[in-house]
Amino acid sequence: MKSYTLPDSTGHFGKFGGSFVSETLVHALDELREAYDRYKNDPEFQREFAYELKHFVGRPSPVYHARRWSEQLGGAQIWLKREDLNHTGAHKVNNCIGQILLAKRMGKTRIIAETGAGQHGVATATVAARYGLECVVYMGSEDVRRQAANVYRMKLLGATVVPVESGSRTLKDALNEAMRDWVTNVENTFYIIGTVAGPHPYPMMVRDFQCVIGEECIEQMPVDAGRQPDYVVAAVGGGSNAMGIFYPYINHADVELVGVEAGGHGIDTPEHAASLNAGVVGVLHGNRTYVLQDAAGQIQATHSISAGLDYPGVGPEHAWLKDSGRARYEVVNDDEALQAFHHCCRVEGIMPALESSHALACAARMAPTLSADKIILVNLSGRGDKDMHTVAEFSGISL
Repeated sequence: MKSYTLPDSTGHFGKFGGSFVSETLVHALDELREAYDRYKNDPEFQREFAYELKHFVGRPSPVYHARRWSEQLGGAQIWLKREDLNHTGAHKVNNCIGQILLAKRMGKTRIIAETGAGQHGVATATVAARYGLECVVYMGSEDVRRQAANVYRMKLLGATVVPVESGSRTLKDALNEAMRDWVTNVENTFYIIGTVAGPHPYPMMVRDFQCVIGEECIEQMPVDAGRQPDYVVAAVGGGSNAMGIFYPYINHADVELVGVEAGGHGIDTPEHAASLNAGVVGVLHGNRTYVLQDAAGQIQATHSISAGLDYPGVGPEHAWLKDSGRARYEVVNDDEALQAFHHCCRVEGIMPALESSHALACAARMAPTLSADKIILVNLSGRGDKDMHTVAEFSGISL
């Protein structure tokens, strides 16, 4: 079970990953990598991380049999990993706890982050409040508009939210501005990246902090479902919730890994965010991966009903999993995700995030094609409170 050892010492997953950054960031990344190498196996660091996950986040999150929905769909049984029950309402807080414990040990006094759907921003603001550190969150102004509730939550927690007006005014542009801030204030500032993208060591580090999701599933599924799942399904934007549940299952050869990208209005249109299905290999935000770019190498604008999936790249480990054949990546369009959102609400009494709704839609598509003894485990990465205005807008309802 220890055969999977990526990334290598330079942060590469095959030809993907690495660290493509300006000279001004090399020292900061070296400092971060050395600190992570020092503390990741430190017993006291691991003890504090485990304590915070249990007593502050509320882990372990349960697995849940979506029995009524499975019966209605026919075929395979759908199980949900309930990350929506975590403190702050999503998986994002797992990684934020790990990174802020590292920031403390590095003597950093200021925390910055980028956010799309706002859940990473909320989680970062939450842990900064927990440890008494200054917090600045960059967020595209389009996402500020569609995630107003999360913006207010961040401000209540004491964070400064900076709307970004450049580019498409979404997650990509927020990440650009956060990188610029880090270059300027590197001596006292720790940048908590929210996904498994960016330069090495971020893709590895975020994955390691998030893999508690899959590790819990490996223990829980034999007890609650009788065995491990046949399929593990998760939404993929940058890809942290998916890597969190995929990573512990990579060496379980009988378990198929299925990532779900945002198809927006369809990958035959320009309005989607399906980098793995429609992108090309390029460099974005410090790593080599699949990117949505034009023939001149310019990053393309993206679209998804889900702010958290609205990103023109993907974590390099997902790129490697795709090319190696260990995982496959499906596409779900806006209307399919919205339909799955409503079904999960009305049939199971669970309001999923729009990001998670993409994974649920894929599972609902798969289930009727499989026999009733098959198990699909879906990472329900977050809850949908934050998406009420978006769902209402797309449904033609005025709140």
